[in-house]
Amino acid sequence: MKKMIYIHGLSSSGSSQTVKTLRTLLPQHEVIAPDLPLNPQEALSLLVSLCEKEKPNLIMGTSMGGMFAQQLHGFEKILINPAFHVSETMRKRIGINPFLNKRKDGSSSYEITEALCDAYLEMEQQQFTNITPFDKENTYAFFGNEDDEVCCYEEYHQYYQHCVWYLGKHRLTFETIQENVLPVIDYLLNQTD
Repeated sequence: MKKMIYIHGLSSSGSSQTVKTLRTLLPQHEVIAPDLPLNPQEALSLLVSLCEKEKPNLIMGTSMGGMFAQQLHGFEKILINPAFHVSETMRKRIGINPFLNKRKDGSSSYEITEALCDAYLEMEQQQFTNITPFDKENTYAFFGNEDDEVCCYEEYHQYYQHCVWYLGKHRLTFETIQENVLPVIDYLLNQTD
């Protein structure tokens, strides 16, 4: 059994539909999906600690989770519609926002403040430092051709080479995961045998 860490996007959680789909399609592997703290430094620290403890074979992040996954060096990674500028999206949603999925602590909403946006902006300005040759070779990204929420393809392409466009929007569907993402997951997990 191999381990994959899945990192959710803004307003989501480790119990998202994407996590359920991954667990359904990958029953032979362990999919670890934590709920991220709101503070970006706390979230990144949690993920670094989790990677040190679990030693995942693969990391996958969606949207904001793609930004965090990109910063976890030394692992094979898949970024799905990575949002490298979450602070811009957050500034449009100042105030109380609902979580889209159940969280382990029972929270149903969270607050976006200017200070939280500034904390994300500070992280975003440094997120591409310390990229290694291994990271460049072992990072893959998927971009929806109809994504009207965020598209960071040009920025991604400045640092990484592996990219797949799929027919679809920002959020993944079961079919998109099964038809497009799963073959890359299988390839990455099987090449580390």
